[in-house]
This record gives sequence, structure tokens and C-alpha cells, in this order.
Amino acid sequence: MRKLLHRLDHVLCRLANRVIFRLNRVECLTDLANITGTLRLAGNGRIRIGARTRMNSGPRRNPIGGDTKLTLVCRRGGEIDIGPDCGLSNCAIVADSKVVLEAEVMLGGGVKIYDTDFHNVDPKLRRAEHAGTYHGVSRPVLIRRNAFIGAHSIILKGVTIGENSVIGAGSVVSRDIPDNEIWAGNPATLVRQITPS
Repeated sequence: MRKLLHRLDHVLCRLANRVIFRLNRVECLTDLANITGTLRLAGNGRIRIGARTRMNSGPRRNPIGGDTKLTLVCRRGGEIDIGPDCGLSNCAIVADSKVVLEAEVMLGGGVKIYDTDFHNVDPKLRRAEHAGTYHGVSRPVLIRRNAFIGAHSIILKGVTIGENSVIGAGSVVSRDIPDNEIWAGNPATLVRQITPS
């Protein structure tokens, strides 16, 4: 009985994601069987999911990500481009301009990536946001090929994370990370370099 319920859940999630993707005009090149749970999508921007990318959404799919779903928010004019062979688990990505994950990027449970600061630090401008006249500063985020972002890390606007680099769990990244390095902490600092094999 348990196997039957699990199979039914998987089929229903695939159907739900197919509808969600169609309604949001998502270009999905991965097999929907690679996505467990239903995603939460919002906005009018362009979302592209590369071939063979695997996604977990929801606490039953990966408890490390907490009680969240994988969420992609792509506001008007924004782009989220997830390359092939990536892995995402209960993450949140918000794009006002552009967030790019190159091939083979791995995002641990509960990772957050924001290309915007959402609000201004100036109180007058912040109050104007409520009237709809200001939408925060936005700068693209690029996560290069084969990078790994540890669980519950936060990647802020304007950051590029280098190829093969690793961000330790719970880190806050507010500046560029070179290729082949491990960074961790709040704010993230260099731990050591990686010697590719």
C-alpha cells in the first residue's frame, strides 16, 4: 500500500508541475520525473531549467531544507537560467534582473539566492516602495560550473561564484568568489584553495 501511495504522489506531483510550468511559461528541458514535490513559481520573467537537472521541493523530499518548497520568483524582465545536470533542494531564487546557474551546480537544502536587495536602506525611499515607486537595487548573480553551495547559505546580489568552488553551510556571500576555493562564514571568508584532480 505504501508503494502505491508513493507512486500516486509522484504521478500527481509530475502532473501539478506540468501545469505550473505551462501556466508560468517555464522552459523545462529536464524530465519531470527528476522533480520530486511541487515547485512554487511566481512572477512574469523567463525561467529555464536545463536537461537532467534534479529538484527536491518540500520537507518530505529533503528535511534539511526545512519546511519549505523550492521557490523560483522571476519578476518582470528578470531571468532565471538553471543549466544542465544541476541539483536544487528546497531552495529559493529571486531574480529581478538575472540569476544563472551554469552546468552541474549543486544547491544544498534551504539555499537562498537573491539578485536584489528588495528594499532601500534610505527610509524615504523605503516608504516610497509601499506606493510602488521603488523596487530595490538589482545586480545579476552567476554561479559557475560545478560549484557547490552548502545548505542554508545566502547568496546576495551581484555575486559571481567561481567554477568548482564550495560555499560552506550557513554562509552569507556578498562578494565574488574565485574559481577552486572553499569559503564559509558570515560574511564568507576564504577557508582554502581546492586543487582539482
